[in-house]
Amino acid sequence: MALPVGAQGELSPLRVSDNHRYLVAGDRPFFWLGDTAWLLLSRLDRDETERYLAARRAQGFNVVQVMVLHTAKMTSRAGAPALVDGNPGRPHTTPGADPAKPGEYDYWDHLDWVADRAAAHGMYLALVPAWGDLAMQKQLTAANAPTYGRFLAERYGKRSNIIWLNGGDTRSEQNSAVWDALGTTIKGIAPRQLMTFHPIGRTASSWQWHQAPWLDFNMFQSGHRAYRQEGPNAIGEDSWRYVEQDLARTPPKPTIDGEPSYENIPHGLHEQNQPRWGASDARRYGWWAVMAGAFGHTYGENHVMQFYAAGSKDANFEPNLHWEQALVAPGALQMRHLRALIESRPMLTRVPDQAMIVDNGVRYDRVAASRGPNYAFAYSYTGAPFTMRLGAIAGRTVKASWFSPRDGSTTPAGTFANRGERRFDPPGDSKPGNDWVLVLDGIAK
Repeated sequence: MALPVGAQGELSPLRVSDNHRYLVAGDRPFFWLGDTAWLLLSRLDRDETERYLAARRAQGFNVVQVMVLHTAKMTSRAGAPALVDGNPGRPHTTPGADPAKPGEYDYWDHLDWVADRAAAHGMYLALVPAWGDLAMQKQLTAANAPTYGRFLAERYGKRSNIIWLNGGDTRSEQNSAVWDALGTTIKGIAPRQLMTFHPIGRTASSWQWHQAPWLDFNMFQSGHRAYRQEGPNAIGEDSWRYVEQDLARTPPKPTIDGEPSYENIPHGLHEQNQPRWGASDARRYGWWAVMAGAFGHTYGENHVMQFYAAGSKDANFEPNLHWEQALVAPGALQMRHLRALIESRPMLTRVPDQAMIVDNGVRYDRVAASRGPNYAFAYSYTGAPFTMRLGAIAGRTVKASWFSPRDGSTTPAGTFANRGERRFDPPGDSKPGNDWVLVLDGIAK
């Protein structure tokens, strides 16, 4: 997993691929493997930030999603305020302070440092300029959003490792003028930096902003409710449905699940006495979305996204682990296998193809399939037997293998004529969490 580094030692800027389905860093395909680190700027000091970035980089993550303003009273861990009098139109800066001295650097000096350290670790920062509550509470308005957007774009617009997540867990149809003003201003000053909209749960940016000139790719939030917590017509846990809907829109734009159900968070977030999402759920969300055509995936862990420690103020969603313990949650360690398999084959020509699955199931029994010109993947969350329709990829024969999303191991499964239908039975017993990917590689001779 070499870094996409430019000639000056900086990360190559990201852009949308020529087929408008994926991202590219420089001249290389880029698989987004993100982590939600929403409160990093306010909860961690510099030593802790360094440990966090080093750990996630070692685990294969290459994008970190961070809030710039969670509230109007946002401060750094050292207590430096982000705003003057809570006004996004008046960022609190201290020209002449020494950014190397914790007692002197301000909030924006600290964000400068975080962006530098992320780049040094080969990571991109996906920044949410302001959480949705600031617009709901009329602190961020259509009047001051352009001023705030100009400040952000002029300060960070030339950095090659910055991506913008406009919005912030909010209903896109509310305060639309605010988000449009913010997006238009930043994009106008920093046109080469990618931008999307981070919507409220179980909605997608495409529902309102697909045609917006500032929106380069779509983002949806599939989490955090279970099938049983949704109505009969809701998408529920079917993250792949959002991808299908987005990729059917015109003009074509890439899409990604920017917030699936977090590992170790209660089902539904706010309901009492609920089970918690586990590593297998985190894997399923990622594999379903990517097989459906998403250009990458963002993982989240309950304790890490809020950097919980005993005594943390405003702790949410029943946390019970220190964030550094949660850094090595099983799902976090397994996300790299998703990235590794996708990167092991030509990425930009991969397309979803459910027609390869003859006898598909519903909900957890669904088998999600995609292919390139000479390879195919089929992901089964339950490990139940399924039938493949061969012949969709090039080659007189196909070499089959089973890839484990749990540990990245590969088990040979034979070589067959590339025609007709064939029944495949994944290793082990059929049950949720015994997930496998059938890998087919076409052989010309």
